[in-house]
Amino acid sequence: MWHILKYLARRPRITEPVPQPQGVACHGAHPVQGEILAILGRALAIRQVDAGSCNGCELEINALNNPYYNIEGLGIRFVASPRHADMLLVTGPVSRHMEVALRRTYDATPAPKLVVAVGDCGCTGGFFGESYASCGRVANVIPVDVTVTGCPPTPADILGGILAAVQARSR
Repeated sequence: MWHILKYLARRPRITEPVPQPQGVACHGAHPVQGEILAILGRALAIRQVDAGSCNGCELEINALNNPYYNIEGLGIRFVASPRHADMLLVTGPVSRHMEVALRRTYDATPAPKLVVAVGDCGCTGGFFGESYASCGRVANVIPVDVTVTGCPPTPADILGGILAAVQARSR
């Protein structure tokens, strides 16, 4: 045991260099937060809906809440009710069982509302497509403003899609 501890104490620390921020995440919190407040006048509230996905996209959406991406610091928060949401973030191909629930969620969201389809399945239906069990892409059920492709898309891509939808609203 002591032999191993001495070896570890003498050995230099071997780690990877800290990754440099890329894309949307590198702009910092203040400009993005200021832009969201200028467009909306308040924090952006998002309701995330899983319409039948494999949960790969949900893992990447969940990563947006970690300290690296820190979307709470950007003025973006997730809410539990569609009645409090400005945006719906929908993942997965819409299964037949979720079709009515997704429409009700869309109807319960106050206008003006934004919809972002996340992942290849939400954008195109993925390899599930349209069948007896699947309605296919999200746009087949509710109107979609922005699509974020990828299987699963990176958290930076999802954040870019969210910001693109907010900027599209301001035009």
